[in-house]
Amino acid sequence: MKSERKFARVVKFYSNLLVVEDLESGERLLCKLRGKFKKQGIRPIVGDIVEYSHIVQNEGVIENILNRNNELKKPNVANVDQVVIVTTLEKPQVPYDILDRFIVLVEYENLPIVIVLNKVDLLSQERISEFESIYSKLYPIVKTSALQKIGVDELKDKLHGKVSVFAGMSGVGKSSLLNAIDENLKLRTGEISEKLERGKHTTTAAELLRISSGGWVVDTPGFASLEISHIQPIELRDLFVEFDNEKCFFPDCLHVDEPECHVKRLVEKGKIPESRYESYLKFLAELEEH
Repeated sequence: MKSERKFARVVKFYSNLLVVEDLESGERLLCKLRGKFKKQGIRPIVGDIVEYSHIVQNEGVIENILNRNNELKKPNVANVDQVVIVTTLEKPQVPYDILDRFIVLVEYENLPIVIVLNKVDLLSQERISEFESIYSKLYPIVKTSALQKIGVDELKDKLHGKVSVFAGMSGVGKSSLLNAIDENLKLRTGEISEKLERGKHTTTAAELLRISSGGWVVDTPGFASLEISHIQPIELRDLFVEFDNEKCFFPDCLHVDEPECHVKRLVEKGKIPESRYESYLKFLAELEEH
């Protein structure tokens, strides 16, 4: 008798075996891949939705891999709903242009962004307000402190029912935040090296973790590389969502020294934050040099 096919999500890999979680029952199974996948050079990745047949107890075999809505390369994850960029202004002090670099990479992948400003217990209201004045019109911001449990419920709401990738510099508290959201995760957290004020990498291969309040998070170093050389200069300007590129006199205006540049006018009027424009110029120079 032919086993009924069911749908599941790939959550983890063990060389040629994969752990899947049934979409209906939530049951976890260890599945083998049929030989046809190897012959065709097809390999599922974490986040894939697959069809499987149950064999015995908690074992099964993968029959089919469904088409992906999207796929991130680093980390290699499929069907991501959003990227949560975690940043801090103290311990470590992450420069705005680093945050902007993460934003550009996620915009390039065309994925929704949530910005988490963590360790707000270390900040004055003035610094928080300055940060919000730059980013709150562009993206949802959640202000958190893993230590003081500030903003944890709001972040849970943002993650509910979604597959979220956490990204951000080492040491900003990604693992601590996830542990605050769901203590059953028990993720290892790296102590910040006071000397370098840079966290040690604590997370390795991509894995989907289920949050008890509903939703999934990818436990991985997030965007492993902040390299932007694959982006064309003309593409870069579209990744700064507040730039009104259409209103410039020249359709291919790069907003540097072209006449009748609408974007530069917006910067002069304070409608586009100077730090964002400076990040743009820095990245543009990097790409043109490349």
